[in-house]
Amino acid sequence: MAVIGRLGRLKRAIDVELRRTFSAHGLDGASFDVLATLRRSAPPHRLTPTELMRAGMVTSGAISQRLDRLEGRGLVLRTPDAADGRGVQVSLTDEGLELIDRALPDHLATERRLLGALTGERQAELAGMLRELLEAVEGAAAEAR
Repeated sequence: MAVIGRLGRLKRAIDVELRRTFSAHGLDGASFDVLATLRRSAPPHRLTPTELMRAGMVTSGAISQRLDRLEGRGLVLRTPDAADGRGVQVSLTDEGLELIDRALPDHLATERRLLGALTGERQAELAGMLRELLEAVEGAAAEAR
């Protein structure tokens, strides 16, 4: 109970800090995730909605809503896929690229501040333990389905 309780409290505290950082740039976590995923892709920072959906581990409906909002703000552009006439490609606009390039350093600074109580070695150890636990929990959930 202590581990699960602390994980829950930690998640809530981290979410508050991340929301504060994202909102300073006019973003929420979902929008940041899409923009950051596109930014991580090779220039011209273009992916399909399916690739974004897999990267964000969300449903097609969720990715469509996120893309609608971001496109409405002029941060991403959906264009027909030249290789597949039925598909689309999503790319960062110049404005979207500028925004994520401003937000990303602040996000990383927030993460560093949140993890600052742990040395780099302890952070790596914690990351490994959390990965191990996550794989076990997700594996058990998959087996149950």
